[in-house]
Amino acid sequence: DDRALVALDGQMGIGHTRYSTTGSSAWANSQPVFRDVSHTQFALAHNGNLTNTAELAVEAGMLPGMAGSDTEVMAELLSIHLGDQPQCVGHELEGALTAVLPQMKGAFSLVLTDAHRIYGVRDPNGFRPLCLGRLDGGWVLASESPALDVVGAHFVRELDPGEMVVIDGDGVRSSRPFPEDRVDPKLCLFEFVYFARPDSTLYGQNVHLARVRM
Repeated sequence: DDRALVALDGQMGIGHTRYSTTGSSAWANSQPVFRDVSHTQFALAHNGNLTNTAELAVEAGMLPGMAGSDTEVMAELLSIHLGDQPQCVGHELEGALTAVLPQMKGAFSLVLTDAHRIYGVRDPNGFRPLCLGRLDGGWVLASESPALDVVGAHFVRELDPGEMVVIDGDGVRSSRPFPEDRVDPKLCLFEFVYFARPDSTLYGQNVHLARVRM
């Protein structure tokens, strides 16, 4: 609420309100996940489920039981890549995402922040939704379009499957970190059947009207 927000400094922030689907519903698994890697700090919020979590955990050198969730494994892989990079200014996390994202399989819409930028990523199948909104003097990323209404932003567009957007003081720019042959749009059917709010817009369709038609 406003009382909690007024004490916070800064011009960027991310949040997460979804219950856990991988790992127990414990404080240790709450999101966003935060990491401080020598010259870079970042926070990561994730909606979805990876299908190759065990393989990625082994690659990250995590012992059995160390990974409380697939989100923890994502953060660890990014941290390892960041730790291996020489210090530079500003774009470390973007480079780490470009290198690490193609290793991930499954459903993942991500929102991340470092000290300079906010990043939004949608998996190459677009299983989970993610949209971009415009706010007076800023931008918003949200898993569903009704969240934009709550903060007074207007809907701009959905992110494409396999797209990464980077938001900073210069605006929004887009990149495509996944190989072209992996981009295959397949929004999860249950978004239209059950998951999404009725007033959401998915693939240009109003969810309530789609349910009426079904």
